[in-house]
Amino acid sequence: MLHERTLGRRGLKVAEIGLGTMGMTAFYGRGGSREEHLRVIRRAHELGVTLFDTAELYNRGNGANEVLLGEAVAPFRESVQLATKFGFTYDANGDSNGRDSSPSNIRRVTENSLRYLGTEVIDVLYQHRQDPAVPVEEVAGAVKELIEEGKVRYFGLSEVGPETLRRAHAVQPVSVVQTEYSLFERGVESEVLPAARELGIGFVPYSPLGRGFLTSAVKPAEQYEASDFRRHDARWQGENYRSNVSAVDRLTALAHDNGVTAAQLALAWLLAQGDDIVPIPGTRSVDRLEENISAAALSLTATELDLIDEIIPDGAVGARYTDEHLPTWV
Repeated sequence: MLHERTLGRRGLKVAEIGLGTMGMTAFYGRGGSREEHLRVIRRAHELGVTLFDTAELYNRGNGANEVLLGEAVAPFRESVQLATKFGFTYDANGDSNGRDSSPSNIRRVTENSLRYLGTEVIDVLYQHRQDPAVPVEEVAGAVKELIEEGKVRYFGLSEVGPETLRRAHAVQPVSVVQTEYSLFERGVESEVLPAARELGIGFVPYSPLGRGFLTSAVKPAEQYEASDFRRHDARWQGENYRSNVSAVDRLTALAHDNGVTAAQLALAWLLAQGDDIVPIPGTRSVDRLEENISAAALSLTATELDLIDEIIPDGAVGARYTDEHLPTWV
């Protein structure tokens, strides 16, 4: 059974592992039917998951991801926390083509998300990415109004640096920061995570399994569908790919020695980094979901944690985004 963790000082309590739903409608090629996705979400709840993560960006222009999640959790809505995000503009195909965190767009997206999710309140509302045209103080002020109106409970930021975090927090207390964090991506450890802890802000790592690389079920970039994000991820390219496979092979061997999978070991490592951390691995498979949730039962010794750090000391080889999409932290 999953234990409860408190994300930050403002009372957001969730189970120690959440579920990300992005891959159910976007970014990772095609996989699974709508019925299978509903089954995964509902099975997650049966296993004790309470934090479910979605975003306007995942909707493909028609509300698909939020509608799916809202339908899935409707029978138990009051026992879970729903997180969604705003901050992009879209073309006619539903693909992102810019950013917009203006107060008017924040309100528009929030009203749409409430309708798509079939709920009266959004538990966590994130700014998905910083908008260089809108000061973060204006963003925080707009979310503050939505909180005061009872439409949102907690304010979150995604992919921000410590300065931006402090500026937003001064206007409306930030409850949680979401950024990529895993054995494969450790950039948050030097400044972002310490700043969040200083301010009493919880941390939600997305892609905690390195976009699937840490599951050992990987293949070179060119073997993925054209619509799959990993086809363009530098960690899947050429020599980078071969180096990363070698590291994961060593991690897998260590995992097998302990009777677990590499994915379980990677999630257990992440959970051991602090009780203010709640990863949100995404999956379209009930079997993979159950494997991920089982990682919470693992208790790693200091020796095991050191061995893991020796295998992957500085993250993966290769940038996690192309230059065009790499977030700039301030």
